[in-house]
Amino acid sequence: MADQKQPETPPPKEVQTLQPGDSTRVEGPVIVQVETGRREASGWKKVIFAVTVTSLFMNVILGYLFWIDVTEVTGPERHVQGTEGASDRIAVIRFTGTISPPFTGMWIKQIQKAAEDDRVRGVLMVIDSPGGLVADSHQIYNELLKLREKKPIWVQMKRIAASGGYYIAMGAGEDGRIYAEPTTWTGSIGVIVPHYNMKELGEKFGVTSDPLTTGPYKDSLNPFRDLSEPERAVWDLILADAFDRFVGVIADGRAGLDELAVRKLGTGQIYTANQAKENGMLDEIGYTEDTLDEFAESLELKNWEAVEYAPPPNLLSLIVSNVKADDSITSQIMEASIPKAMYYCSWNPWVPAN
Repeated sequence: MADQKQPETPPPKEVQTLQPGDSTRVEGPVIVQVETGRREASGWKKVIFAVTVTSLFMNVILGYLFWIDVTEVTGPERHVQGTEGASDRIAVIRFTGTISPPFTGMWIKQIQKAAEDDRVRGVLMVIDSPGGLVADSHQIYNELLKLREKKPIWVQMKRIAASGGYYIAMGAGEDGRIYAEPTTWTGSIGVIVPHYNMKELGEKFGVTSDPLTTGPYKDSLNPFRDLSEPERAVWDLILADAFDRFVGVIADGRAGLDELAVRKLGTGQIYTANQAKENGMLDEIGYTEDTLDEFAESLELKNWEAVEYAPPPNLLSLIVSNVKADDSITSQIMEASIPKAMYYCSWNPWVPAN
């Protein structure tokens, strides 16, 4: 039987590339080749684009946080006492918590705001602080010296106004009056540089520290070895410098206390409100509302309003506080290892957030 001739298959028409969602009409035989790579590539492109955009956005936010002065953020003033809307004002600035960044800058801005406001006739510092860093305490004190050249300053102490908290209270000067609540703790005049000696603990677990340094004092305060006598002499000078400054600030700020009297009080001891008054460290025992009334009377104000400078929580401050709260244990340990000279009513080197 003769072989039947098979019909010839016409060659396919030109190749057409279709994208997902496209359609077309074809005639004759069709060869379909499915390529998934393009679709996958397109999907990955979208993912990469989304990640890139998100990354750029976060970089903008982080750049904003790290490069702007967060202390420029100020909130509305809050009525505290007196006649609301009165033209004459007493500005109330609250110093609450540890004296350290970024709160130091915020308080300095509030002091400057009070100095520049022509409606403000006087400033009441309300202090509830165990102190903090030596440098930050003095930065605030220095700003208060500028303020009191323009306007009188009085002080109200709350639960604790010790060490750096007492240091900044001296910004009121001899003409300013200091009030404390009956249960206030104050004093703690002195300097502390926190330091642990974990040499024996390290030896017990076979841990030694052998850093490479360019000088004998570069790893001073290393907790895994004893402090040498030359090192101790170096740190004694640093402590003495900060302590002498503390003594001088008090002697300048309290009319009844000379340098010798301050040095006798400067043992690091905490004093009760009554003890502090007996020793000439403050003037009266009383509460904020009474202090404001007497302050207004001394300023001869008939119609006045006390307003508080206190920036409210906002997006920026919440982000900053969350960043601090979410610090890893590693970063906290690294921070704790940095030497800190402190006017602080505690032996604890971990500076708490406000």
